[in-house]
Amino acid sequence: MVNSEEFSNRLKEIFEFYELSASSFADKINVGRASISHILSGRNKPSLDFVMKVVSTFEEVELYWLLNGKGSFPPTTNIKPETTKNKKENDIESKVEFETKEAEVDPEIKKSSYTKKSIAKVIIFYTDGSFESYENYPKS
Repeated sequence: MVNSEEFSNRLKEIFEFYELSASSFADKINVGRASISHILSGRNKPSLDFVMKVVSTFEEVELYWLLNGKGSFPPTTNIKPETTKNKKENDIESKVEFETKEAEVDPEIKKSSYTKKSIAKVIIFYTDGSFESYENYPKS
């Protein structure tokens, strides 16, 4: 169960990190300003919808940290939110780096590791709470 006082303290940390007031935070995640006020005062507990809006709007906020205080915020110290342009450039660089590393794998190692085991299922979890599942069905 979420501790209301600790949750509201974590919300305040988010306000400070993004330099937002409670009302501008409410506008940013598209909830009523009264909702923020009621959560901060301890009158109401946050709904799942509220929590998911926070996590999906602010990429640096991790769900587990927001709910339980476990982990850290921001995930690495001394970072400021990235602009969308910088994020897209970093994603492209990461993809290129991954593809390069994949191409450098010795074919013999790759072949031997794939002949012994095969992947049955891959699940990808997204920060907005959604997921995708891919299954490898055996050939008949």
